[in-house]
Amino acid sequence: MDFFLKAFLTLFLVMDPVGLVPFFVALAGHRPLQRQVQIARKAVLVAGGVVTFFFFFGAWFLRHLGISLEALRIAGGILLFRIALDMVFAHLERETEEERQEASLREDVSVFPLAIPLIAGPGAMASVLILAGEAKGSPGGALQVLLAAYLVLLMAYAFLRGAVLVRRALGRTGVNVVTRVLGVLLAALAVQYVAEGVRGFLG
Repeated sequence: MDFFLKAFLTLFLVMDPVGLVPFFVALAGHRPLQRQVQIARKAVLVAGGVVTFFFFFGAWFLRHLGISLEALRIAGGILLFRIALDMVFAHLERETEEERQEASLREDVSVFPLAIPLIAGPGAMASVLILAGEAKGSPGGALQVLLAAYLVLLMAYAFLRGAVLVRRALGRTGVNVVTRVLGVLLAALAVQYVAEGVRGFLG
């Protein structure tokens, strides 16, 4: 039980299901309700697949390709910064209604940036790799880590579904304000990813 609680708390803090809500509202709040539910479900399923893969094969996969976690952090930070710029400068507002509807169908934010790297980001990948190593010395440790991860992902899905209520409460103007503010925060998070990656290389 102690190991399960450790795994759960570690993954809960790293994936931060509560903190996903405002980002989800900013990225998918302008889409139809049914589409938001689909995005939330797909994001959690993809993140679950990534977490499961990294638990069993992550260390071998990265070692085989010669990729470090620091490189993942830097790459994720650069990609997130691109999304943050669009949020801050409200590129979506310059589209016509027809263009916005087409973009809603064409652009899939469930895989990037929601599933990767906001839910299953470099921190989650690193945590899963560490917990996988510790699980070898604990009876049923592997099962406990996976159960903890899936429980956190289930909570993330519940919070993302609840984001629909947040969107209704804020309204269009509120969402626009939140989008710009979170764009700045997302840019800062992107810079943090890059800084941690660079510090890892230099250290």
